[in-house]
Amino acid sequence: MDETQIASILKSSELYPIPQSVKLSYGTAGFRADASLLESTVYRVGILSSLRSLKLNSSTVGLMITASHNKVSDNGVKVSDPSGGMLSQEWEPFADQIANASSPRELVSLIKDFVEKEEIAIEKGGEVWLGRDTRPSGERLLRAAEIGVRSVLGSVAVDVGVLTTPQLHWMVRAKNKGLNATESDYFENLITSFKCLIGLIPVKLESSKLVLDGANGVGGLKMEVLIRSLSDIDVEIRNTGRDGGVLNEGVGADFVQKEKVVPLGFGVKDAGMRCASFDGDADRLVYFYIPSESCGGDKVELLDGDKILSLFALFIKEQLNIIGDEGKKCRLGVVQTAYANGASTDYVKEMGLEVVFAKTGVKHLHEKAEEFDVGIYFEANGHGTILFAECFLSWLVGKQKDYSEGSDKHNAVSRLVALSNLINQAVGDALSGLLLVEVILQHMGWSVQKWNELYKDLPSRQVKVEVLDRTAVVTTSEETEALKPLGIQDAINAEIKKYGRGRAFIRPSGTEDVVRVYAEASTQEAADSLASSVAQLVKSFLGSS
Repeated sequence: MDETQIASILKSSELYPIPQSVKLSYGTAGFRADASLLESTVYRVGILSSLRSLKLNSSTVGLMITASHNKVSDNGVKVSDPSGGMLSQEWEPFADQIANASSPRELVSLIKDFVEKEEIAIEKGGEVWLGRDTRPSGERLLRAAEIGVRSVLGSVAVDVGVLTTPQLHWMVRAKNKGLNATESDYFENLITSFKCLIGLIPVKLESSKLVLDGANGVGGLKMEVLIRSLSDIDVEIRNTGRDGGVLNEGVGADFVQKEKVVPLGFGVKDAGMRCASFDGDADRLVYFYIPSESCGGDKVELLDGDKILSLFALFIKEQLNIIGDEGKKCRLGVVQTAYANGASTDYVKEMGLEVVFAKTGVKHLHEKAEEFDVGIYFEANGHGTILFAECFLSWLVGKQKDYSEGSDKHNAVSRLVALSNLINQAVGDALSGLLLVEVILQHMGWSVQKWNELYKDLPSRQVKVEVLDRTAVVTTSEETEALKPLGIQDAINAEIKKYGRGRAFIRPSGTEDVVRVYAEASTQEAADSLASSVAQLVKSFLGSS
């Protein structure tokens, strides 16, 4: 770094002094905090994004300003790598260091050392695409990001406007693959592949209306744009944010999934109807319906990420079976976390699919899913996607030419190719996920109630135990068993044996001195009892604070 570059960072960093007594850490969600505290952090992530682009031969990097399902007064920032995936974990410690650097001089020193260590040639100039959701604080924070990007001399910041988080990830991935990468191209890709799948439905039945909760965020607004070009789907969108509703307040996928009640604007009048919810930045999707017998019309039957995963797996497996022996050679796998309901895991295994577990956090699931020809991953919260290995996708495209057009095998291969285009392979995407659910339900001729009958969730309970030192708990990489303290897993196993279909695990929180306990069993009473017993074991082995 020459003196001109150092002077540029010193001058711009003086515009964004770091707030006192604030220490932030970069995780799966990037940095998140009250929006009033974030300008210096976002500015510094702008610098990091430029350096990341330069490290990767000036590939386009994405920077998204969002706090997803958090309250409207919060905001956040996260980086998309050129692949469209999340920022490499190897760069997260550097993100923490520069975000918390106490002065411009310390910031420059950290950057200088990192640039030398990573052998980054700054003189080339990088490119960063900046997106934001609908939060009022987003525009101000985006300006800080722009200044951060441009403080690395020669780097370019491109404001791509108000987007869902998955849209930005898709656009970054497409740009670096040499494809058309505007928001219009994103919509066109979804429209074309959805229409292709609709056209391949064997027996077309009239589809019933879907009622969508847009969480008063960007997802509902983008869905309005999308459905103008789709005649084969009937969607009524509520909670768009235009009617005075507050982002994520009593609405959205996170609220519905955790509370298992209807979002605002839904009630007994919607009993039996197929409903869905996006979260604030549209990277999570859950479905639900209000049972006709629901007292007051506020309780819901939830179809969460596990149910969506099961539907996708069933459809893909069906297409591979139609292809025959060659299709059966495909390594189709499912990736879940320990929090996935055991009934969903059993269902997928009974289908004959390989199931592997990953550490909690989308980046860990995505990494595991890449090991399959077709890898499906979802968290219960509704975040997930499907990944197709390039070699398998090339094989499918080749088979489209080999099979007679209109034959069952040709149609099955064509469905899989269209599905690979419809689903956002960069990251979980509520818009593309919703379209895929809708086309599969039409293909199957299923109602939401029929879909819900795939399996019945086992009752579960989650509790947290405050402890003196959460680091005393060490788990396997899948977080399904505790390795330390010594003996605690044997004690947990002894408790599990007392309950029908019992399962339980513990894991330390990543942010606070608590140990999280998950338990499930054949009845809610048994799940509650097992969770309580395991919580007592945690207290006896670790002591409580």
